[in-house]
Amino acid sequence: MGASRFGIIELGVVISIGLVLGSSLSEGNLETGFYSSTCPTAESVVRSTVQQSVHADPSLAAGLLRLHYHDCFVQGCDASILIAGPNAERTAPGHSGLRGFDVIENAKKKLEKICPRVVSCADIVALAARDAVALSNGPNYDVPTGRRDGTRSSAGDASNMPDPTDSVDVLKRKFAAKGLSASDLVVLNGAHTIGTTACFFIEDRLYNFAANGDADPSINPGYLTELRSICPKGGDVNARVALDRGSEFQFGNEFLENVREGNGALQSDASMYQDTSTRGYIDSYFGLLVGLLGPSFESDFADAIVKMGQVDVKTGSNGKIRTVCSAL
Repeated sequence: MGASRFGIIELGVVISIGLVLGSSLSEGNLETGFYSSTCPTAESVVRSTVQQSVHADPSLAAGLLRLHYHDCFVQGCDASILIAGPNAERTAPGHSGLRGFDVIENAKKKLEKICPRVVSCADIVALAARDAVALSNGPNYDVPTGRRDGTRSSAGDASNMPDPTDSVDVLKRKFAAKGLSASDLVVLNGAHTIGTTACFFIEDRLYNFAANGDADPSINPGYLTELRSICPKGGDVNARVALDRGSEFQFGNEFLENVREGNGALQSDASMYQDTSTRGYIDSYFGLLVGLLGPSFESDFADAIVKMGQVDVKTGSNGKIRTVCSAL
């Protein structure tokens, strides 16, 4: 069942940034149940493949969600992130640590046996992200399908990916370029409710924030001690830290509560609450009436990720249907 949007507190008159700047959203011919006649079991095959993989390794849920996000932000949602090889998109520094490629390829192999050259890799990525969220106790939303796969994959195209060290203003500009609003930014950043990050991405924040030789003063002191125990100075930069303190495998607004309390691991996460232009969106998910008369984080997340999944999609005669997701 599709998620409905209950609304979110807006400051001033609500005008879509995407409409003002020239939206990158392109719904094209996407529709829920696109494969209902050409490959009726498509979504169930993807779901069972994701379910099997996530049950074996729960951390893959966050990996599959991140894969969808990284795919859509470079050349649109066209599975260009899946291409393997020297200088392919996935080799860009901003894509380091991506996981879930094997899950997508396994689903594609199964579908090629049932419905050859019908289901795109781009749709499998979008469906797998939805199923990963649902398996993490998140919303189970409808995914419009009908995307076709891209015919280009270059690391150079990923130079403008959102970065953990970006300011909120820079992040808002990058999202606006894709037709996504400031509220979409906050809600999609809430995807950090599941998953981990490496010590490499937070060591400056712990030991040399703004080149001051000390920690970011906005970090909750108790949490700082915890982070430094996981990421000691001069320690393993690849050690993992939960993005959502105490709840890395469960989808929910606990991540936003952690950010409010100074328990956000990434600088970009903490900045969402420090910046007045985004703080109100986070606060809107807390209070006595939330879920009844106020906004629902789960519902808003579902709406935002479906919106993101329509960024620069290829449909009709544009693009192709790959038989192997990792090869053009």
